[in-house]
Amino acid sequence: MVSIDGLGDLWDRLFSAQPDPPPLLVLLTALAALVVVAVRSSWRIARNAVTIAHEGGHALAALLTGRRLHGIRLHSDTSGLTLSAGHPTGPGMILTLLAGYVAPSLVGLAGAWLLGGNRITLLLWVAVALLLALLLLVRNVFGVLSLLVTGGVVLLVSWYASPQVQAAFAWTSVWFLLIGGVRPVFELRRMRSRGRMPESDADQLARLTPFPALLWVTVFGLVNLTALAVGAALLAGPLLAGPLLTGADLPR
Repeated sequence: MVSIDGLGDLWDRLFSAQPDPPPLLVLLTALAALVVVAVRSSWRIARNAVTIAHEGGHALAALLTGRRLHGIRLHSDTSGLTLSAGHPTGPGMILTLLAGYVAPSLVGLAGAWLLGGNRITLLLWVAVALLLALLLLVRNVFGVLSLLVTGGVVLLVSWYASPQVQAAFAWTSVWFLLIGGVRPVFELRRMRSRGRMPESDADQLARLTPFPALLWVTVFGLVNLTALAVGAALLAGPLLAGPLLTGADLPR
């Protein structure tokens, strides 16, 4: 059995605030995330994390609106599919479709809020819990492997890595979700202009509402850009608290 003291230590570890990261770390992790999103080769791999958040958004919205969730599929081309049953029209279906493209940025914003309070350990453990919940919903082999690898990396970092590595990992991950949540919206707009995504979330929303697909693409973009701006302001706290590089931050 776990002792009371052990539970207390676990609680303190989970909810205690870590020290502010060096301001230079905030800048370098933002730059690293931007490079990963901007470079095609790295984006093709890292985009799987955005797809996980995208499909997780669909799944959560479906459950919250009373739809019956049948499962999630994640594919090696970084596409995904969330299957749910319920009324084919109405608010539930609209919210389920709306949630996908905005989910990565909103998850990133929630992560930025936690990091703004220096709750690094809590952020990492919440991420593990969410990935485990999604694992129970995935219905294909690649999706299971993708979640096991992603969740395993987060778990190893949260349990074994030094506080400095945890901070770098957490800030990079949140920056990546905030920045990476924007790129798929522009990709969607470009592909729709070429007639290559007639069944996109935006097109399905257009059929369910009086508003055209382009308006829904614009809504996705505005939500994600707003999340990026607010999240960046939260993450930039250490930059305002002190000089970019102090003696304690110098290599030894």
